[in-house]
Amino acid sequence: MKTEEIRELLEKYYKGESSEEEELALRRFFEAENIPEEFACEKTIFRYFSEAASVPAPSEGFEEKIISVVAKDERIRLIPVFRSRVITYSSIAAGLLLLFGSYFFFIYKSEPKDTFSNPEIAYAETVRILFEVSSQFNQGTKQLDQVRKFDDVTAKSLSTINNSTMLIENNLKNLDYFQRAINMITSPMEFVINK
Repeated sequence: MKTEEIRELLEKYYKGESSEEEELALRRFFEAENIPEEFACEKTIFRYFSEAASVPAPSEGFEEKIISVVAKDERIRLIPVFRSRVITYSSIAAGLLLLFGSYFFFIYKSEPKDTFSNPEIAYAETVRILFEVSSQFNQGTKQLDQVRKFDDVTAKSLSTINNSTMLIENNLKNLDYFQRAINMITSPMEFVINK
């Protein structure tokens, strides 16, 4: 094809007036290797269309899958709106319940009554209750004896480790003194040998 024919076909193509045969001719022209430099952009476009034509058609049920995903996404977007409404209505209900509850509490509040008419019986009952509380408390603290034993064992273990560490430090100091002594003995000999 001549360059002028290509220009005319491209002009018709871009205006949307080209026929299928003319578009096919353009595709074939741009599939060739030797294309003038002025048509480099069109070459890229028509090669893309040729490659896109080889893309397979969507599988069966593709549209239904897309629609279901979009519907699911819309439901997920509605959840925060639903939650905010539930929280609002729950807050209002809790406030009203609190108001009604406090109203009935203050209207029907009763004064504490004396349960014992005899002070000696009241004292005896108080002592009995305090004794029960004390015995329950003591039973609860018995379990702490095992923790105290564990603390004692840990303290003894740490003391043993500390003693071992001090022994090792002392032995290392003795080795350091011994090494210094060896260095002092050998250094005069090196001085004599080097002369």
